[in-house]
Amino acid sequence: MNSHERVRLALDHKESDRVPFDLGGTVLTSMHHFVYKGVRAQLGLPAVEPKIMDIFQQIVHIDDDLAQLWETDVTNVAPRSSATFKIEIDTSDPTYDRFHDEFGIGWQKPKEGGFFYDMYDHPLAGTITKETIDNYPWPDPVDPVRFQGLAERAKAVAESGQAVILGGLTAGFMEITAWTRGFADYYADLAGDKELISHLLDKIIDLKLQYWEVALPMVGEYADVVQEADDFAGQFDMLFSPNTFRELMAPRQKYLFGRIHELTDAKLFFHSCGAIRKVIPDLIENGVDIINPVQISATGMDPFELKQEFGRDLTFWGGGVDTQRVLGNGTVQKVKDDVQRNVEALARDGGFIFAAVHNIQPNVPPENVIGMYEAYREFGKY
Repeated sequence: MNSHERVRLALDHKESDRVPFDLGGTVLTSMHHFVYKGVRAQLGLPAVEPKIMDIFQQIVHIDDDLAQLWETDVTNVAPRSSATFKIEIDTSDPTYDRFHDEFGIGWQKPKEGGFFYDMYDHPLAGTITKETIDNYPWPDPVDPVRFQGLAERAKAVAESGQAVILGGLTAGFMEITAWTRGFADYYADLAGDKELISHLLDKIIDLKLQYWEVALPMVGEYADVVQEADDFAGQFDMLFSPNTFRELMAPRQKYLFGRIHELTDAKLFFHSCGAIRKVIPDLIENGVDIINPVQISATGMDPFELKQEFGRDLTFWGGGVDTQRVLGNGTVQKVKDDVQRNVEALARDGGFIFAAVHNIQPNVPPENVIGMYEAYREFGKY
């Protein structure tokens, strides 16, 4: 059985020889370059210069030797940036390295002890109008450069026997709205200027749809999974009320995801961190097939309960080990115990792709990452 067959069975809620394994198949299931170097050293693999997969999170492409050693089952196929845009990192500040992305959002990373780039500049913050939004220099979602080699890469991955997950234009429509508007103004608008924030939400959705309407017919039969994302919950609850979600976000999400489903038979992977349980039924209704990262440490996100309540409708992609409370702080045995518990909770009857809860962070000891994999191999068999 090859990886593609194994993943497809899991997505169809059927058991195969083992639970499929994802490490580096998405920008949400890789590891920080700090820990990657240590893992390779512990495994006796040659030292390499890590290839950064996502500049914001500083995570890596998993090199072929490790991917083959650990028999990963998923490969990411992502679009390129617009031809009119290239990230230029400004190193002139003594404290931070900075850059602006193609949406005009500013990011910075401390020169000393910095692990990630964080937002610091929101281009649509302050007093704006609908005209401000309409006249903003948005990136071109259908620039041909984005799609150069996309179909060929997807075909090559599929013919290698791997499952293909197709990346999107950008982060989620809620996230990009918040990031361009700025969080203070975003939440104020949700409460006090719904007409304005709706106009901005619709603009982002339009950009995303333009991308998908080119990418999906181009990749065609090769895509097994398409990736969307939106973080709108925290550790203990949602960041806005379920009523706000259902009024402003859910109809737009249903429209976006519905159009994606019209364009492809691939399953829709939706990343959303935190305590999202209150609206999981809404997500299912809106067309979500796969939930990631399954943040089992958040309120209401117990993996046994999630599988019992939603396992017939959703595939759980992640939830394999708690990166927040266990992987970085626990002993190797605690890591293995956590993996065993979560596999037992989520693996029965298929519908589970093993991955850590989000990217593996730089505080994680390499031996814990290896322990995670060893426990997965032990307990992830059917």
